[in-house]
Amino acid sequence: MKAGFVAIVGRPNVGKSTLLNRLVGRKLAIVTSRPQTTRNGILAVANRDNAQIVFYDTPGIHKPERELDRHMFQTAIQSLKGVDVALLLIDVGHADGASAGEDERVLKLVKDAGIPVVLGINKIDSRKKQEVLPLIERYRHKHDFVAIVPLSGLTGDNVDRLEEVLIAHLPEGERLYPEETLTELPERFFVAEIVREKILRLTRLEVPYATAVSVDAWDDSGELTRIEASILVDRDSQKLILVGRAGSMLKKIGTSARKDIERFLSRKVYLGLHVKVSADWRDNKRVLDELGI
Repeated sequence: MKAGFVAIVGRPNVGKSTLLNRLVGRKLAIVTSRPQTTRNGILAVANRDNAQIVFYDTPGIHKPERELDRHMFQTAIQSLKGVDVALLLIDVGHADGASAGEDERVLKLVKDAGIPVVLGINKIDSRKKQEVLPLIERYRHKHDFVAIVPLSGLTGDNVDRLEEVLIAHLPEGERLYPEETLTELPERFFVAEIVREKILRLTRLEVPYATAVSVDAWDDSGELTRIEASILVDRDSQKLILVGRAGSMLKKIGTSARKDIERFLSRKVYLGLHVKVSADWRDNKRVLDELGI
């Protein structure tokens, strides 16, 4: 029996959350095409007959500009402490130019952690095999990786092979969590993330990045679960966009989120959304702590 911790790290938008969902067999991390979607570390447990892999999905590592960015950066760095293996994920389609420099910065941080590193070359479904091979050869000379695995978190191609490699480098031991455990995070966290995912998908420009979601009230006493949540924004203009004409955008976000929340909780839900303005919340440590970021 093998059991241990694996940190999934990489720059923004390389597919870490999509891969995590594939590995655990359930959507825990929200997924959008926008960079910096993930803000919190997400612990997720994958149980197999011969192993328990405790994954730690992390925010994309990028140059921090705001207090929020610094929180996200520290979350990613802290994830490398105390884990057994680091899974460094890169995007095969964006491994050159400026993106290559960002990948190099992440690789240095992983090297400094002094733990075994598996390199995952993600999104191979978007490239021909002959385009992937030179990238594998290039990275062989950058670090003594315990393995290099081309894969697609979206289609599942070669993810089984990745699992085998990770399990091989975990220590022997009993399960670290009861077999029925999927995550340590509370349901409130995932409800807030589902709402934020809809904002990311339905709004544009700076609005998605200027928003955060907090669950203010939760009542299971009736026939359905009643949830009240607040959406924080920086400015009044962003609130106008989120609310929309006659409340149309907020209703659209709420309807879409409620359906996903009901699937996640496996019960009927009433979802009330309210938009609040909190100037410069992304640079306010107290607000960030209250949001659990």
